[in-house]
This record gives sequence, C-alpha cells and structure tokens, in this order.
Amino acid sequence: MMSDLETIYRQYGKMIYGFLLSLSHDEHLAEELMQETMFRAVMNIDSFRGDSKISVWLCQIAKNLYYENAKKQRRFEPIDTMEQKDDASDVETRLEDKAAAHRILQILHTLEDPYKEVFMLHALGDVPLNKISALFGKSESWARVTYYRAKALIAAKLEGGR
Repeated sequence: MMSDLETIYRQYGKMIYGFLLSLSHDEHLAEELMQETMFRAVMNIDSFRGDSKISVWLCQIAKNLYYENAKKQRRFEPIDTMEQKDDASDVETRLEDKAAAHRILQILHTLEDPYKEVFMLHALGDVPLNKISALFGKSESWARVTYYRAKALIAAKLEGGR
C-alpha cells in the first residue's frame, strides 16, 4: 500500500496540488487537501472503475474535498468574523448605488495606507488577497485583516455620516 501511495503521489501530486491551489488560492489548504486526496485515493483505489483517466478521478476527489472544506468553513465561521460582516456587511453592495459609491470613495480617499490601497486593490481592482500580500511582502492573513479593517472603517464612517 505504501508503494501505491508513493507512486500516485509522485506521478499526480503536483498536478492535484496545482488544481487545488487554483480553487482555493491558499497554499496551505491546497497542500493539506492534496495529501487528503492522495490518502483517499489509495484507500478507495478499488472503487476506481477505469472509465476515466486516474487524473480525472483524483481531481474529482480533490474537488469534492475542497467543497466539503468550504462547507465546513461556512458552517463554523468564527463569531468575530460574523460580527465583522454585520458591521461592514454591505460596503461592497453599496458600491452599486451611485450616491453611496460616491460617499464610499470620499471616505476611501481619507483612509490611511495600507487600508486605502488594500481596499482599492481588492474591492475595486479584483486583485486576490494572496497577490496583495505578495505586493506588500506580508502574509495573506495580514492582507485579509487589513482589507476587513478597511471595510469596517468605511462602514463606521458611513454610519457616522448619516
């Protein structure tokens, strides 16, 4: 069994990791899910029917694991994150409303860096947080926290300005 795992891992590991990285945009999560994919593949190799390539079968296992993980994350979201969403819940939605968008841009102009830049890159430029973290030479969690703090600052100023 160990040689089966090593063979599958060596032959398909990088491809599965790349696939999971493209789904998750998180290196650690992709690595963890790739290892779990390989483990499940070896444990369930008897269920592989052979009507597709083994790489397709492995990608299906990986995709299912990714969605299982995403569902768990939504179900067990930390309370502090949920509160943050309530406070800054619809900053992005308000961007659609022109008057609110103008007010948000005015507030955004008053924010200090890095909040201003991180918010603009992510919310307005659709730059992923992992790319923003690389631009600043910081961790992805730093980019995520900075973005959500910027949202909270904008939401607070929107509420205070009414």
